[in-house]
Amino acid sequence: MKTAHHIRLRSGRIIGDGHPCFIVAEVGNNHQGDISLARQMVEEAARAGADAIKFQKRDNAALLTAEGLNAPYTGPNSFGPTYGEHRDALELSIKEMAELKAFSESLGLVFFASAWDMNSLEAMNSLNPELIKICSADLVNTPYLRRCGEMGQPIIISTGMSDYWQIDKAVAELRRYHNDIVILHCNSSYPCPEEQICLPVMHDIRARYGLPTGYSGHERGLAPTLAAVALGAVMVERHFTLDKTMRGTDHQVSLEPAELAMLVRMTREIESSLKGVEKKIYPGEAAAALKLRKSIVAARDIAAGTVITAADLMVKSPGSGLSPDNWDDVIGNTLTRDARCDEQILPEMLAIPVNGAA
Repeated sequence: MKTAHHIRLRSGRIIGDGHPCFIVAEVGNNHQGDISLARQMVEEAARAGADAIKFQKRDNAALLTAEGLNAPYTGPNSFGPTYGEHRDALELSIKEMAELKAFSESLGLVFFASAWDMNSLEAMNSLNPELIKICSADLVNTPYLRRCGEMGQPIIISTGMSDYWQIDKAVAELRRYHNDIVILHCNSSYPCPEEQICLPVMHDIRARYGLPTGYSGHERGLAPTLAAVALGAVMVERHFTLDKTMRGTDHQVSLEPAELAMLVRMTREIESSLKGVEKKIYPGEAAAALKLRKSIVAARDIAAGTVITAADLMVKSPGSGLSPDNWDDVIGNTLTRDARCDEQILPEMLAIPVNGAA
């Protein structure tokens, strides 16, 4: 199968090398199960300049065993006395997801979600999203991977909690169906210590699979994500919240609107700084050189016919005269006319041509 270097979405967005980094605001369940809060988050993500907004969808009865559903869950981040009730309180219905999709797309955002079980995967697919996201937890879920592949949509897969043997197997399964796959390097610790992020792994993933490669970050700050952009990530995904102090475990590793806007702005600045690949003198530098660089000048009044010595010369700004990199060409040369103290020594004042001057 031919290697995919970029993926074109139905909306016209392109994900891949040579194109702007695709920035995803990951809402997850930070909407707290409140559709009005979710709509506000969509608005803020669009205002910040994100390319896409991502949610999560769960059918908890299909996701969890009875034991898991009924397990007590009474910590400070709990939205219900059992884990099942807690998770149910954080869910949006598929009708609400459809509403959010339409709203997101009206604001120019690509809308998609990670579905955590087969029922949710089918429900989200009924909305015909542009992308399917496979979370790190399902990278080893073979029947789930196969169903994602059958759906035919471009796929993003996160690789947290995984080694190469597991990623190899997942990618091989998905490639049975198509090659429109983005692989996100990821560490699923919340928050992830910087020394465990291992950004150079992105290069290994890109070389190993020949697929567009990005980064899904769970650190507290911006620096590692921006470094991933500089290292060539075609996509970055960060959790997004309106307020980090809100109740819930994901908020602490999420970006607030101002931070997301900063990430977008700095990503575009990084991309601009990577466009030039040639070392040359730009017009602005030439103007600066004229002002800041130096010229060879007379250290004293020098009479015509003098054979110039180092004692006769100094180096001073501005740089509009003969550059001091011609120092050795001027020493031993003969001055053809008088030079006043501090006057620039110009090529036409020398008996022996310098830089081709007569």
